Amino acid sequence: QVQFVESGGGLVQPGGSLRLSCVVSRSIVSFDSMAWYRQAPRKQREWVARIFNDGSKTYADPVKERFTISRDNAKKTVYLQMDSLKPEDTAVYYCNGLPRGDWGQGTQVTVSS
Repeated sequence: QVQFVESGGGLVQPGGSLRLSCVVSRSIVSFDSMAWYRQAPRKQREWVARIFNDGSKTYADPVKERFTISRDNAKKTVYLQMDSLKPEDTAVYYCNGLPRGDWGQGTQVTVSS
């Protein structure tokens, strides 16, 4: 069973930056794509960004121009660089592949002054 281990979250002021990492227990090229999701309090989990094996990327509208997804196949790791953070970005962030596996524990991101 594949495992996803997210890290890098924390408390940051509005306008700040964080870099999240997701280490996967098997080769990430075995997935059609890798993605980041987030779940804010009292809300459903939502998709944030996706990166395909050819390197192409797509982003949800609320994070376009602020977040950047990347991958290191050799390290079996997916990253999410988050800049110009806003309070509405506060959530637990998860990564997963497509086809999707079981969810990991996620990493908490809190944007607050």
